[in-house]
Amino acid sequence: MTRAPSQPDPNSLGAFRRVPRTGVIYVTVEARKAGFDPTSAEWCNLGQGQPETGPLPGAPPRLASIPILEADLDYAPVPGLPELREAVAALYNRRYRRGMPSQYTAENVAICGGGRVGIMRTCAAIAPIHLGHFLPDYTAYEELLDVFRRFTPIPILLDPKQGYSFTPAQLEREILGRGLGAILLSNACNPTGKLVRGDVLAEWVGLGRSLGCALILDEFYSHYIWEGEDETVSAARYVEDVNADPVVLVDGLTKNWRYPGLRTTWVVGPRQVIEGVSSAGSFLDGGGCAPLQRAAIDLLDVDRTAAETSALKRGFRPKRDRLVAGLEALGVRFDLAPEGTFYAWGDLSELPESLRDADDFFHAALKEQVICVPGHFFDINPGQRRRGRPSRFKNHARFSFGPSMDTLERALERLARVVRSAS
Repeated sequence: MTRAPSQPDPNSLGAFRRVPRTGVIYVTVEARKAGFDPTSAEWCNLGQGQPETGPLPGAPPRLASIPILEADLDYAPVPGLPELREAVAALYNRRYRRGMPSQYTAENVAICGGGRVGIMRTCAAIAPIHLGHFLPDYTAYEELLDVFRRFTPIPILLDPKQGYSFTPAQLEREILGRGLGAILLSNACNPTGKLVRGDVLAEWVGLGRSLGCALILDEFYSHYIWEGEDETVSAARYVEDVNADPVVLVDGLTKNWRYPGLRTTWVVGPRQVIEGVSSAGSFLDGGGCAPLQRAAIDLLDVDRTAAETSALKRGFRPKRDRLVAGLEALGVRFDLAPEGTFYAWGDLSELPESLRDADDFFHAALKEQVICVPGHFFDINPGQRRRGRPSRFKNHARFSFGPSMDTLERALERLARVVRSAS
């Protein structure tokens, strides 16, 4: 006897939860509903989290092909290819630790398959502690800080009226008052562009050392520095003992070398931490891609990196200035001109009333084929514990100057139409 097909049980997927989309994923999905095609020049994607990846004047030639050796068909070591780990250590030593007695080695480096993977591995290696994180900050931290239930995320609000600055005295008060065992932050900050540098960064590292509070710094935008004399910024410069100071750095080819598609990143820190990060990789992701890691070795040559960084600054600084000036002319206000990153964090509260809410602005811009990211996505809320409260950043939006100058010009023309039609 043939059985009739059973009706699906509406509760059959009850074991799975709905994972919220990060800001960039959300706006991209919504844009696709409106006809967005990433290959089309008709769209102006100011929501993108990647820089333009083509040639820049004065930059080294772009990587065009990657050979695959016979050994690359096997699994790569979970901590990464030894040659690449050594190249990363050498780069940090030559850039930030010349003449210092404590030097990074390959054992201080773990190679990962993307920035989120590096942060995820690091989070998996964290003990049961209070882990501080800033508001606003990188959208993907929200789920990363919630999925590992071993530690308790503690939010630290940055004040727009203070230009999102945070003094060493404030940091010390938070560490002692909240009993923080670690702090996670992006530096330069995605989305605000705020940069912790120089003496302030040195004091932060000193506080971490003296108070036993780990600093986990996402340094993916550390070459996009727009103010001062520094070519690049890294907390590695202020570490005294690479195996004792609780400083963990995450970076990679994604932003600073403009190769987001290679998904090759690294975690740098004390040997004991890197052992934990590598062990976490054995059950989380299994390690990175061998040919891509091998290709990264030459890209990390110190002179080649310096040339790429100089070209990046020459190419992106005019875009930063043009986007900020253009948005200001439309009525968008900036609590802080971007000191780093390729993002401008705009306050929409002085625009016409119908555009002051970032979601309304986002949908109005979509009609003109312009994409941005509403600010509430950066109001990191692991586990959605702050329920029923409007976001502090509902009147902010993140605009990327990662795309080409031509794209920025078209976007500003279209946003001008959006503002005029709402006036």
